[in-house]
Amino acid sequence: MKDSPRTRAPGVSWPPRYPLVALTIAVGIVGAILWLLGFELITRWIFSIFAIAVACLQAVRMVKQLRQGVFGVDLLAIIAIVSTVAVGEVIASMIIVLMLSGGEALEDFAQGRARRELSALLDREPQTAHRLVPGSSEVDDISAAQVRIGDVILVRSGEVVPVDGALISPSAAFDESSLSGESLPRTRIAGETVLSGSVNGTVSVTITARATAENSQYQGIVSLVKQASANRAPVVRLADRYAVPFTIVSLAIAGIAWFASEDPVRFAEVLVLATPCPLLIAAPVAFVGGMSRAARHGIIVKGGGVLETLARVRTVVFDKTGTLTYGTPKIVRIAALKPFTEDTLLALVASAERQSSHVLAASIIATATERGLAIVEASTSIEVAAQGVTATIGDRTVAVGTLAFVRAVAPDVTESALSGGELAIYVAIDRKFAGSIIATDSVRTNAATTISTLRQRGIARIIMLTGDAQATAEHVAHAAGITEVTANCLPIDKVNLVHNITERPVLMVGDGVNDSPVLASADVGIAMGARGATAASESAAAVILIDDISLVSMAVDVGRDTVRIALQSIWLGIALSVGLMIVAAVGVIPATVGAGIQELVDLATILNALRALRPREH
Repeated sequence: MKDSPRTRAPGVSWPPRYPLVALTIAVGIVGAILWLLGFELITRWIFSIFAIAVACLQAVRMVKQLRQGVFGVDLLAIIAIVSTVAVGEVIASMIIVLMLSGGEALEDFAQGRARRELSALLDREPQTAHRLVPGSSEVDDISAAQVRIGDVILVRSGEVVPVDGALISPSAAFDESSLSGESLPRTRIAGETVLSGSVNGTVSVTITARATAENSQYQGIVSLVKQASANRAPVVRLADRYAVPFTIVSLAIAGIAWFASEDPVRFAEVLVLATPCPLLIAAPVAFVGGMSRAARHGIIVKGGGVLETLARVRTVVFDKTGTLTYGTPKIVRIAALKPFTEDTLLALVASAERQSSHVLAASIIATATERGLAIVEASTSIEVAAQGVTATIGDRTVAVGTLAFVRAVAPDVTESALSGGELAIYVAIDRKFAGSIIATDSVRTNAATTISTLRQRGIARIIMLTGDAQATAEHVAHAAGITEVTANCLPIDKVNLVHNITERPVLMVGDGVNDSPVLASADVGIAMGARGATAASESAAAVILIDDISLVSMAVDVGRDTVRIALQSIWLGIALSVGLMIVAAVGVIPATVGAGIQELVDLATILNALRALRPREH
């Protein structure tokens, strides 16, 4: 009687996940039983036919790859199977078949070990929310995707916050380690923002949803992880570039051994030790391990190709605001021209900037709110990214932005005198210069250390590009230890400057919002995405989830370590295989023993590749 799905034993998977492995083991068991019963000839025929059938399947796969322009080392495995069958070493043939069929399972196991941090992020994605029904104390359990802005959400003790929101309860402690890497709980008070992915402490709290699940912080991180997991760049077949020379050397050693010994068995004995598993598995495992190590430290990279590019970076370009600085400028003074007062100018600018994405907008609105000024809705508003905003406020037209942006509207604009570290936002009202608002944005305390570390890593050039004034740019660059500075840049200027850099590959580091064009145009772009991972994912090849610029140098380190370990694993596999082939060429290693030894070579290369998970070795 056949087992139905309901009566099947727990843990048994049918059909099996790896059918060729299961079939190989089944054929091996049947053959072993027949051998023990004295049917040696029948066993040899079963093993031979099965091994040749697998070789034919492998040959079809190899032809398909050749049509795609990919030459791997599968040819050696096919020749090894055929040659061992031809000389009667059928047990060795079955071991090679098992090794080939089990390669996918072995790779999945190793990559599962290497991918653990990426998987942990995906597993913690918020799925449900407890929405309080308006006007009652009832709780409606819904999916996180159904939450709408303004909903009041109950978050029980130990639960994951489903969406970004504002805390209603007086205070609460949240574990934000999955977002910031900080192991200690963070205490939030009423009105403060609570990010999705945070884990509530010991007391149930309520929050007001400020974003849908799609636009919340943790779901943005999950989106990046899914992109990283799905992006299987060609670099994970790094070993293929060694396939042709390794195949030629292996066939040469086997051919010489056959010619010298005049024994075709010697040819099979050598090729058994040239099977390709180390080359096929080592590089993918190392690159997934590197991606997982980066994720553990709050850096999401979108595939192995990004790590390989990071390993070869020769020029690093930094944006200023929000990258080398904290991106939270404070208003220090307002220079209003008559007939406008400071408060009038500030109120109009805050109204114009109400929907702006620029980092100064929040500071301007906060200052206007502190002064008790009325901020009104603009009837029209047009924003030019990284340049400025033109809005209609009542019967007035207000233009706010960079010197060049406002000068195009009001030719009478004059540049403000700035002290070190200050930046100016210029204002034109009804096409006439009305004044400026001066702010200062502090340089990150670890910016200079990060630049120094990158120089120690051998980076040829470090450049700062910014749309701010020359004096402000030079002040920040000097504080960070950067000597190459270009100020007053429009977004297209940044793209052109990066495109013309000759020392490549170029790494661009920006805030992921206004720097999207240049992030996308660089060889590899890293977005400081702590304040907006979803927006950053659209243009950057990697996103730093924690507001810490030192992770830029760590990303370079991870890329270099990953490529180094991948190449070490490949060369380890090649060296062991070639050494063992030379030994087998003099007849010391029988084919069956050689097939077993090759499994140990596979294990050694995989364990070495898993070192990519570990921190840099000093």
